[in-house]
Amino acid sequence: MSLTRRLRSLLRPEAPAAGTPMRRELLLPAGPLHYELRHAPRRSIGFTISPSGLKVTAPRWVAQAEIEAALRGKQDWILRKLDEQRDRSHRQHAARVHWGEGGQMPYLGQPLSLKLGGLARYEPQARELHLGLPQDAGPAQVREAALAWLAGRARALFEQRCRHYAAALSVRYTRLSLSQAQTRWGSASANGSIRLSWRLIHLDPDLIDYVVVHELAHLHEMNHSPRFWAVVASVLPDYESARRRLREAALPTLEL
Repeated sequence: MSLTRRLRSLLRPEAPAAGTPMRRELLLPAGPLHYELRHAPRRSIGFTISPSGLKVTAPRWVAQAEIEAALRGKQDWILRKLDEQRDRSHRQHAARVHWGEGGQMPYLGQPLSLKLGGLARYEPQARELHLGLPQDAGPAQVREAALAWLAGRARALFEQRCRHYAAALSVRYTRLSLSQAQTRWGSASANGSIRLSWRLIHLDPDLIDYVVVHELAHLHEMNHSPRFWAVVASVLPDYESARRRLREAALPTLEL
């Protein structure tokens, strides 16, 4: 190999390994669209919107021109979802909880104020949660006490709503467990086990009811067929409104 060819070989940028994400940009009429591209063994081009932006996964054999054509074809949907994600992220950031005297966290769709000093008690009329901690309690201690109270209230409420709607739907669930999931509100297993995110306790009661009914309805239909939605509608005729609002719900940030 000549010296010139050897130099060109050394200076040529290496191709990314298969599956390695690459940052890309596509100029659209609305402005530049930044996205992360990854090639994978799949049959079609997929789009995912997350807090980190747009991710595109494409088959290894698909050319860049075809990927960009797919992006242009879906640009209205992509831009709308990116706007929704940005709005949700802004609301989550604004809802960051101050773990101290006077801090507020959402409980059943309404702000609940945290109070230090005195005896531990919940005052629903005043929307106050007295944690029974000293005035000089640190943020970690306040957070631990507040989240333990929330999780306890979640279990008690979810048990009550599951019993209520299981009777209404003529199903029997075998077990209720709680998770900390923020993107998957619940799940149901064929053995009758129901799993719900305790973070639902932040949301309006009618949204909690929708998730409970959704999962219990799976004990009739383990799918999302018209029959499944008919089961949901049999006890929640206006479920589509709750379903739409749940997609737009933003949970508070609970980190210290």
